[in-house]
Amino acid sequence: MRHRLLALAAGTALLATTACGGQDSPSQEDGELTPLTAGVIPIVDVAPVHLGVEQGIFEAHGIDLTLESSSGGAAIVPGVVSGEFDLGFSNMVSLIIAREQGLPLTTLTNGVTSTGEQGADLGGVFVSGDSDIESAADLESARVAINTLSNIGDTTVRQSVRVAGGDPTGIEFVELPFPDMPAALETGQVDAVWAVEPFGTVIRQAGGREIASNFVDTDPDLSVAAYFTSEQRLAEDPELFASLTAALEESLAYAQDHPDAVREVMTSYTEIDQSVVDALILPRFPSEIDRDSVQTLADLMLEDGVIDAEADLDGLYR
Repeated sequence: MRHRLLALAAGTALLATTACGGQDSPSQEDGELTPLTAGVIPIVDVAPVHLGVEQGIFEAHGIDLTLESSSGGAAIVPGVVSGEFDLGFSNMVSLIIAREQGLPLTTLTNGVTSTGEQGADLGGVFVSGDSDIESAADLESARVAINTLSNIGDTTVRQSVRVAGGDPTGIEFVELPFPDMPAALETGQVDAVWAVEPFGTVIRQAGGREIASNFVDTDPDLSVAAYFTSEQRLAEDPELFASLTAALEESLAYAQDHPDAVREVMTSYTEIDQSVVDALILPRFPSEIDRDSVQTLADLMLEDGVIDAEADLDGLYR
């Protein structure tokens, strides 16, 4: 599964010309907007870019940003490499894997950060209300659902097991989309799930229990995900991407300062009940990536065999 990203990108010219290549930058005097497309995931993490579009932040920077939903970072990465997307949102593990496979990606801003609070984070490990599993240490031989194998889910869940004093080597990880996890847990298809908001709240409201906050166990200041582009796209129009980065930073700051707006905008791109929207746990939205926390992730990836050699993270940052 470590070669998922490379396989998805196979057949794609690494230096493909994007659909937007050669367009004028947003500094042009005619007032026209530069169209860009971003690959995102329908979870709470990407509320800032939705708010940025809604509030006219990207437009103020000369950008007409179209948001296209995808299943996860492992699918968005090859879309950015091929030029299908000018901008992508992905967890840091997917980006580290991509860089280690030679894919020319670079981050623009942080995407989402852990709250740092046990039992009150944007993601966690959940079991059914009547499960015999009491802590992450009890997951040693459990069947655990995650959205993408060999990625940030299993990497951080293993760390929760270690922190709790258990051995994670015997866990059976099962790939399952986030929306399918509540039902899989309720029917006993799996013993536990790693879910992010809003699906964590859905599980709680159905009687499930959280046994670990895997992001917090990894690093309380964990930079979970980032907005990124390709090195080629950035080199083609650095002025455009400077404007895009500024718009992203403003959107993140707006989301951080307006939690009610975050909840409200989620109803525009997810199909969840208002009761869930009102109760879900919001993450932090700083614009700066916590590089120490990303190094921790890279070290765990090496320990667990997700990557074969020590990651060179310098190229990951703009």
